[in-house]
Amino acid sequence: MGASAGKRRGERKANRRGAARLAAVQALYQMDVAGTGLNEIFAEFESHWMGREVEGSQYLPAEAAFFRDVVGGVVAEQRRIDPLIDAALSKGWPLRRIEALLRAVLRAGAYELARRGDIPARVVISEYVDVAHAFLDAEETGMANAVLDDLARQLRPAEFAPSEGKAS
Repeated sequence: MGASAGKRRGERKANRRGAARLAAVQALYQMDVAGTGLNEIFAEFESHWMGREVEGSQYLPAEAAFFRDVVGGVVAEQRRIDPLIDAALSKGWPLRRIEALLRAVLRAGAYELARRGDIPARVVISEYVDVAHAFLDAEETGMANAVLDDLARQLRPAEFAPSEGKAS
């Protein structure tokens, strides 16, 4: 992804979560394209991909529990989150017509926005835009940003409401 590992202790967890998000998008893509099952994906990614060099790319150690939560959550919630993504996409571009990697980014981001209220929406959007940037062109990355922003405003309106009484 090109991002260097943080040197401060506070960045360590964020970097491990970022690596887990990257691995989750790759796993969701593989499940979508190759039809790989959930248990097989967990075993493969945890033993072969996370924290190792694969096909010439070094993968940061990922937070395995977070990886499992995102991938398993997308699978469990897919019937709920796919219609949300469909509604946020431009008319004429249903989710099934979107490139598989972009679909994986949108599903993972939508899951976190819907089910991981402990992570600020703007952080979720930023992280998945970074993941999209690693795999997709600028237009698709922009679409990911727009769709996730729209979903965040629907699912977490309080985080986007203008704050009253705050000093500038």
